[in-house]
Amino acid sequence: MWLRSVRVHVLITGLVQGVSFRSSSIRKAESLGIKGWVRNLDNDKVEAVFEGPENKIKEMLEWCKIGPPSARVDNVKTEFADYREEFEGFERR
Repeated sequence: MWLRSVRVHVLITGLVQGVSFRSSSIRKAESLGIKGWVRNLDNDKVEAVFEGPENKIKEMLEWCKIGPPSARVDNVKTEFADYREEFEGFERR
């Protein structure tokens, strides 16, 4: 079965810095085989770009709505874009 690959840009708000959100998202993305990056922003948000099979991206987005145990996610804003296949793996920026 062929799965469509997708790319999504994500902004996560809430208590998402200082709670291992980036480290946890890296582990989750790697376990799903997703490529891209994650970083903290100066406005207390976390930003990420995920690329991979659509079903795995959906699973990652569901995880982002909860995050690690010490996080409190208030909102996950997503913007889908054309798949570019530009990443070798998943990294912290």
